[in-house]
Amino acid sequence: MTVHLNLARAARLVGVPRGVLQRMIAAGELPSFDGLVALDDLQRAFPDAALADSGAFETVARIREQAFARRVQEFVLPSQEVLAQRLLSQSIELAQVRRHLQAYHELIVQLRSRIEHGGAEAGDGSAGLLDFLDRHFKRILAAEPEPLEASVSMLEAITAHVTVRPSGHQFLVEGNESILQAGLKSGVRFGYGCGTGSCGLCKARVIAGQVRAIAQGDYPLSEQERQQGYTLLCTHTAVSDVIVETLEASGPQDIPQQEILATVRAISPLAPATMLLHLQTPRSHRLRFLAGQSVTVSVAGAEGDRSASLPLASCPCDERNLHFHVAREDPSPFAAALFDGRCKPGERVTVRGPSGDFVLGADAGGVLPVFVACDTGFAPVKSLIEHSIAADQFESISLYWLATRPDGHYLANQCRAWAASLDQFRFALATASDPGAGGRELADRILAERTDLAQCAVYAAGATPFVDAIARQLVAGGLKPEQVFGLGL
Repeated sequence: MTVHLNLARAARLVGVPRGVLQRMIAAGELPSFDGLVALDDLQRAFPDAALADSGAFETVARIREQAFARRVQEFVLPSQEVLAQRLLSQSIELAQVRRHLQAYHELIVQLRSRIEHGGAEAGDGSAGLLDFLDRHFKRILAAEPEPLEASVSMLEAITAHVTVRPSGHQFLVEGNESILQAGLKSGVRFGYGCGTGSCGLCKARVIAGQVRAIAQGDYPLSEQERQQGYTLLCTHTAVSDVIVETLEASGPQDIPQQEILATVRAISPLAPATMLLHLQTPRSHRLRFLAGQSVTVSVAGAEGDRSASLPLASCPCDERNLHFHVAREDPSPFAAALFDGRCKPGERVTVRGPSGDFVLGADAGGVLPVFVACDTGFAPVKSLIEHSIAADQFESISLYWLATRPDGHYLANQCRAWAASLDQFRFALATASDPGAGGRELADRILAERTDLAQCAVYAAGATPFVDAIARQLVAGGLKPEQVFGLGL
């Protein structure tokens, strides 16, 4: 009997995004049953994939590379209790396999005895021996467990698989991560608030599987909620494969407005005319937002309120550490304070938001995202790209980045790093003196290079003339208006 895998583990083993497997299943190229794929079918679909050298073994290699025992124990491996429970489950499976091997051994011994006696014990001829084999094989196969596959078993010991209903989203929980942390890292739009077990906003019902508390929470679940299987995703990890039931944000309308007092952690130059602003929220009050959204950042002082509306450059998977790219040419009082040194690390900053609908669709797995940025329009695009990478649902991700000033490609090395480590990521850098003209040229280049635009969604961010030119040119070239999303800065 073959081993069946959920899509998350199957994708991990062969090293492709889940979206690739989903499209292969839809096209009939990969058989599936009830959301599972057989290991044998997976190997046939990916003949060049050495399963013993992928998936879990990559995780083990990463453990060796990180090498520091304490860090490995805390961040890569599960806790001793969780690991012991997962290994116990695999030990039970191994015992079942051994029992069936013993049954096969006993069958062979009996068969040999009958053959040695020429079938005389029961008057058996060849027909009698065949009947004997058929009856005993049926008895053994009726209760035979699925064999243990080394790479799959190692994945199951180190990770647990979570399925979210009703959305059907799937992800893996690694190490001592909470279910909430693992879901956010995988691009799931969970509802949550504090992230520390105090507010109860991440409450969800566990339909199947076993969870375990890894942190103390102050939110009191009622006895009825406990009996119904509710738990806090931020304070629990998955011991076994788990199915949870909870609603996810479908768009910006599901994200509440928040006001948070954050701290300036760092102000560092990305380029001569571009600054990186790093804010950190309190542990008990994190910013919930969608990739591509913006917030209003303000500092009150003797000179009055200094504020600016800034797109987030960081991924929602790290909701405490908020990054922004601020250009020297930004006319806001806040940007001026940032560049002339009046805003310093350690200062308290008010963050209000989020706002904006420059976001990926809740279920964008069927499209290929093409991101287009001009200068610091790369900030929200970076957030979208990092979310896309975390969601692991796109067969390809493309970026076109236009610079209209000497340091406009201030994070070109980041793009090169993505391209070097991700097979599905491609990028192109371009320059122009005028945003509008550059946008038209870049749109023409996209139309000439992409033969799959019918499957694409284009996300453009930058100066308003640039975004308008991109949208007009692409629609004139055959894209539907609903395929183009823009954010003018």
